[in-house]
Amino acid sequence: MEKFVDLHLHSHCSDGLYAPTEVIRRAAEAGLAAAALADHDNVDGVEEAMQTGRTYGIEVLSSVELSVIWESYRDIHLLGYGIDHRHPGLTAALKEFRDFRAGRNERIVERINGKLAEEGRAPICFAEVQKHAEGTLGRPHIARVLIDHGYARNHEEAFARYLVPCNVAKRYFPMDEAIALIHDAGGITSLAHPPYITDDRQQLRHLFDVFTDMGLDGIEAYNNRSTNADIDWYITEARRRELIVTGGSDYHGVEGSDIVIGGGRGNLRIPYDCVEDIRRALARRAGKERV
Repeated sequence: MEKFVDLHLHSHCSDGLYAPTEVIRRAAEAGLAAAALADHDNVDGVEEAMQTGRTYGIEVLSSVELSVIWESYRDIHLLGYGIDHRHPGLTAALKEFRDFRAGRNERIVERINGKLAEEGRAPICFAEVQKHAEGTLGRPHIARVLIDHGYARNHEEAFARYLVPCNVAKRYFPMDEAIALIHDAGGITSLAHPPYITDDRQQLRHLFDVFTDMGLDGIEAYNNRSTNADIDWYITEARRRELIVTGGSDYHGVEGSDIVIGGGRGNLRIPYDCVEDIRRALARRAGKERV
């Protein structure tokens, strides 16, 4: 019997809706053989997710998703798998990143409150926003407060009306530093959902080449913005560079979203081969480090 997986899930430790336990329970309920909680710039939910996996009999990989920059490309996402989520270098870097983000979100709330004042509406409280976040606080948590106050009907409206106009620039890891950070923590890397970087395949080929030279280990060929034909193209590009293939839905649990665990927007069937690819890559990297 063929086994399927979802290696790109989010919890309320970053910008997802549900606790790690609930995310993994849903993955098990979907009949998946393996899952990975890859929260943005945060590993706070990894231990809980792995424990829940043991409870429900689903394999859970330790993982993270880093926010990355390279040249003119902003907010590229880099997945890390098989990491030591307690690695001192990794946890220190993520704490510094989280501290910066906390200040950024306070400034965003200040700007939103200025806009609300212009509209004759009462301000929102940053402490209320913090209650929605169990780890890394992000703009989706601010959106939830705006929805709770009746200032927006859904996340899309909250972003369009308040969060985008009141945004404060984000901080990113440089790509080479992000890859090194994951490798130092014992993990391997995969470039998340490439079509969100650019739809230009010539540019993507160039990025794949550059990032491979930096030490990239894989490409998330199975992603929620790709057709089956696109997925085949990404797999071919990965194999040409001797990169592994990974896949995930990028599930956040946000109301109104058509993304489901294990299925993306309906066409994702991610084979367990992706987990085996990751295991082999981890073993190769561990062997190189011992030499």
